[in-house]
Amino acid sequence: MRDAFDRLMRNIDSVMVIVTTIAGEERSGCLVGFHSQSSIDPPRHVVWISRANHTFEVAERASTFAVHAIPPERHDLAELFGGTTGDEVDKLAQCSWIAGPDGVPLLDGCPDRFVGRRVDWIDGDGDHCGVVLDIVEAAADGAGPYVHLQDVLDLDPGHEADD
Repeated sequence: MRDAFDRLMRNIDSVMVIVTTIAGEERSGCLVGFHSQSSIDPPRHVVWISRANHTFEVAERASTFAVHAIPPERHDLAELFGGTTGDEVDKLAQCSWIAGPDGVPLLDGCPDRFVGRRVDWIDGDGDHCGVVLDIVEAAADGAGPYVHLQDVLDLDPGHEADD
């Protein structure tokens, strides 16, 4: 059953996003494959953050998040945010960004993005927790195409899911 489920999920080929956030003066970000719109009215989106990621520790305390769609020519950003860990590297010092609402980092090179404020935290029994976001700002300047799961299978993760 697990093999079949894993194959199905790989073939669905979801869009990967980079989620950035800030809590106090601490910023963080990670590559995320688990996310979905969860309401039309009001607009809501859920992103799932791995408990193993440095970003998780910041996300638990954060109220504002930015979700960036990654253009194919910015595979370098997918590699930075998915292939390194914030436990060892300040990822945001390695790329260009500007401060958005509440100081949340908005990545240069990812013009299609939205910013949301946390309205709920879903702490299930799995290796990820969900952040339900109320969308407060959005931009769709490039409008795709975007990096998908199949495009990042070459990356070695900064953390394994069970770290």
